Amino acid sequence: MPEFNLPNMRALTPEITSKERYDRRHKARELMRANGIDAVLLPSGTSLRYFTGLNWHPSERLVGAIMPSHDDEIIFISPAFEKATIETQIGADYEIRLWEEHENPYDVANRILNRFNPKGGTLGIEEQTPYFITEGIREACSDWTLISATPVTAGCRMQKSESELAIMQTAKNTTLDIHKQTAAMLREGITNHEVAYFIDQAHRAANADNGSTFCIVSFGEATAYPHGPSGEQILKDGDMVLIDTGCALYGYNSDITRSYVFGKPNNRQQEVWNIEKEAQQAAFDAAQLGEPCEAPDYAARAVLEKYGFGPDYAVPGLPHRTGHGIGMDVHEWPYLVRGNKTPLAKGMCFSNEPMICIYGEFGIRLEDHFYMGDHGPKWFTQPSYSLKEPFKTLT
Repeated sequence: MPEFNLPNMRALTPEITSKERYDRRHKARELMRANGIDAVLLPSGTSLRYFTGLNWHPSERLVGAIMPSHDDEIIFISPAFEKATIETQIGADYEIRLWEEHENPYDVANRILNRFNPKGGTLGIEEQTPYFITEGIREACSDWTLISATPVTAGCRMQKSESELAIMQTAKNTTLDIHKQTAAMLREGITNHEVAYFIDQAHRAANADNGSTFCIVSFGEATAYPHGPSGEQILKDGDMVLIDTGCALYGYNSDITRSYVFGKPNNRQQEVWNIEKEAQQAAFDAAQLGEPCEAPDYAARAVLEKYGFGPDYAVPGLPHRTGHGIGMDVHEWPYLVRGNKTPLAKGMCFSNEPMICIYGEFGIRLEDHFYMGDHGPKWFTQPSYSLKEPFKTLT
C-alpha cells in the first residue's frame, strides 16, 4: 500500500449526536403536521439513518421505522433474527416490532399504524422506498392513504446544521488533498484503473467510511464524457486528465472534480479551461440567498453561450444541470437546474460543475462545492487556480 500523508478524519470531527437526531425528528413532526401527514415510513436507507442513526443496507426484507406526527415515539420494524444486531446501533431503549421469516412484515406495520390512529390516516412514504415495500404497505394498511414524504424528508435534510457542515468540510478537505497527491504520482503509461486504486487506498488511509464512494478517472478524449467510458485508458503526454471522486465520513459525502493537462497544455485546452472556470465562478456569484435554485444554472450557461457553446444542453457545451445538492446522498435535493424555483436558503449545499463537453477532443469539469451561509455562498474548497497550477493555494 502506498504511503499517504493524510490525517485521520474521524479524529478531526465528531459524529452526529443523538440530541441532534432528536431535534431532526422534532422538525419532521412540525413538517408532517403542516403537510397533513400522520406518520412517515422510513425504510432502510439514508433517511432512516438521518433520523434514527440506524445504518442498514436495503434488501428484500423490510427493516425500517414508523415515525408518527404526534410525539417523539418511533417504532422500528425488523426481522426477529436481526434484533440483536440492530440494538448494537440504536441501543435497547427503542421499541422494535419483530416478524419471523414466514410472517408478513406489512401486517406488523399495520398494527403499529393502528396503534397510532385506529381510524387510519395519511402515511408518508420516503421517496427511495422500493416499489415492493410500497405495495406491501398499500395492501396491508388499507385504511391509510399513501402520499410522498418528500416535504418532510427533504424539508429536514436540505438545510445542513453546523455539525453536518463540519463533517462535510473534513471529507472535502481530505478528497482535495488526495487530488493533489494523485496529480503528483501520475506518469506516462499509467492506467486509469491504477489511478482509481491509488485514490481508493488514499481514502481508506484517511479513515473514510469505505474508501472511495465513487471514482471517475479519464484521459484524453475520454474526458469529454461526463461519467467516463468503460475500459482501460493509458495516460499520454499532452492528455487532458479528469478525475471526479469522493468519499463519505459518517455518511456525509465529498465530491470534487479536477481537470488539468499531463504535460504542457496547448492553446485550445487553455482557452476552454478558462471558459469553464469563468462559468463556475458565475454560477457561484449567482447563488444568493432568496434567489431561485435555477439562477446559478442560467448564469453558467450565459457564460458558455457567450463563447459559442450550447445553447441549452447542446454539445459542444454543458449537457447536464450545473449542480446538485449533497449531504448523506451524493446527489440530493435541491438541484441547480432550470425550472427549480426553490429559494436558496442558509445551510443548503451544492456542487458547482458546469462541465464543457467537446466530443472527439476533450472535456473539462471543475467541480467544487459551496454552502449557503448567513450572507451568501461559501466555498467548501477553493476552486482550481489555473490550468498550469491547478492546486495553487490563494494567499
